[in-house]
Amino acid sequence: MPEWLSEIAPIVILLAVVAIVIARLPKTEITHSPELRRRRIMNWLPLGLTYAFLYMARYNLKVSKFAFEGMTSSHGGPLMGNDAFGIIFGVGTVVYGFSFLINGPLTDRFGGRFSILVGAAGALVMNALMGVATYSLLHQGPGHGLLGNHFVVVFSILYGANMYFQSFGAVAIVKVNAAWFHVRERGVFGAIFGILISLGIYFAFDWCYAILNKFGLIWVFFVPAILLGVFWLLDLALVRDTPGEAGLQDFDTADASSGDDGPRLGAVSVFKMMMRSPIIMTIAGIEFCSGFLRQAIMQWYRTFAKQTDGLLGLKDSFVYENWGLLLCVAGILGGVVAGIISDHVFHSRRGPVAGLLYAAMLVSSIGLVFVYKNPVVGPLVLVMSMCVIGVHGMLSGTASMDFGGRKNVGIAVGIIDGFVYLGTAVMSFTYAIVLPKEQLDAAGKLMGPATEPSNWIAWPVAMIPAALIGFVLALRVWNATAGQTKLTKPGA
Repeated sequence: MPEWLSEIAPIVILLAVVAIVIARLPKTEITHSPELRRRRIMNWLPLGLTYAFLYMARYNLKVSKFAFEGMTSSHGGPLMGNDAFGIIFGVGTVVYGFSFLINGPLTDRFGGRFSILVGAAGALVMNALMGVATYSLLHQGPGHGLLGNHFVVVFSILYGANMYFQSFGAVAIVKVNAAWFHVRERGVFGAIFGILISLGIYFAFDWCYAILNKFGLIWVFFVPAILLGVFWLLDLALVRDTPGEAGLQDFDTADASSGDDGPRLGAVSVFKMMMRSPIIMTIAGIEFCSGFLRQAIMQWYRTFAKQTDGLLGLKDSFVYENWGLLLCVAGILGGVVAGIISDHVFHSRRGPVAGLLYAAMLVSSIGLVFVYKNPVVGPLVLVMSMCVIGVHGMLSGTASMDFGGRKNVGIAVGIIDGFVYLGTAVMSFTYAIVLPKEQLDAAGKLMGPATEPSNWIAWPVAMIPAALIGFVLALRVWNATAGQTKLTKPGA
C-alpha cells in the first residue's frame, strides 16, 4: 500500500463507519424528498471541503514555526520563537474575532455563497503573499531586508489580513446550511461540521508537515492557496444559498426565523437584539472558553513535546508523530457523538451536550496539571480535543442556526464565532507572556528555559479557569430551545 494511502486509511475507515452509523440512526419526524437530499449533499460537500482547506490555510502558520524557529533573527534569537508566534497568531485571532461586525451583516445581506467565494479568494491571495514573503526571506537571509528585520510586523499584517478573509468561512457554511437543514436535523449537521473542522486540522498539520519536509517552507503557503483556488471554482458552480435557488421547494426550518415573513431587519437592529439575548450571549461566552481551550491544545502540545524532548522523550511517541491524524479522529468522534446525542437523546437541545463535554474538559484540565510530564499527556489532550470540538460543532455550527434563525444567522454565528477567536487571542497573548522563551546556541540548537518541563506548568494551569467558566455557562443553557429566541423589533 502506498505510504500516503496508509496514512489516510484510518480516517477513511472512520468516516465510512460514521456514515453507516448516521444512516442507521432512528429517523426524526422530518422527511425530505430524495431530490432534496441528493442536492443538499452536492451543496454542503464542496462548501464544507472549502472550509476544511481554509483551516489548512490558517494553521499552516504553526507548521511554518517549526522551520522559522530554526533561523536566527537580527536580534540573535529564533526568527519565530514562542513569543513571536504568540504575537502573530494573536493579532490574527483578534482580527478574526472583530471581523464579524462587518462579515456577519454582509453574509445575511448577500448570502453564504457570496461569503465563501470572497473568503476563499482572499485567503488564497494572502497565503500566496506569505509564500512570496517567505521566498524573499530565504533568499535574502534572516536578519536582512525589510522582512528579515521586521519579521513579526510583516507577518502579523499578512496573517491578520488572511484571518479577516478566513472569518467568512464559518459564517458562510452555517448561513447556507441554515436554509437546508430543519432544527430537528441540525444535531447531525453539527456532527458534519465537526468532521469538516477535524479534516481541516488534519490537512493543516499532517499535510503541511509532509509538504514542509518534502518540498520546502514556501509550499506550506502555496499549496493551500492552490487548493482554495480549485474549490473556489467548485463552489461557484455548485453551491446555492437555498433549495429554491437550486430549483427545489423551500421549507420551514422551525428555527428562530420560523413564521417571520416580514422585511429583513437592519443589521444594527439585529445586532442589538442578539447582544441583549441571554441565550446568544451565554453561548458566546461558552465559545470564548472553547476558543481558549481548543487552541491551547492544538497550537502548543507539539511545541511543548518538541522543546522538552531532551528530558521527556515525547517526540518519539505515537501521538506526536501522528498529531494531525489523531486530532482529526478525536474531532470526528467528538462531533458525531455530540450531534447524535443532541438530536436523539436531548430532542435537539444543545446545552446538555455542551454541559457534559465541558464537565469532561474541567476534569481533564485539572488532571493535566499533574500528568503533563508523563507519556499519558498525549492521550489526555486528545480526549480534551474530542470534547472541545464536539462543543464547538454544537454551538458555533448548530446553536447559531437555531437561535439566530436562517434570516439572521450570519450575525449570530459571527458573534459566536467571533467570541471563539477572541478567546483564542486571549490564549495566544497569555501564552506569549507566560511560556518559557527559547534560546539558540552557536550551532542553532535549542537550549535554555524552554527545554525544562517544569517551566511549562503555566500551559495546563491556564486551561482550568476557562474549563470551569465554560462548564458553569453551559449549565445556564441546559433547557434552551430555538423557540425561545424570536428576533422581532421591539413593540412588534
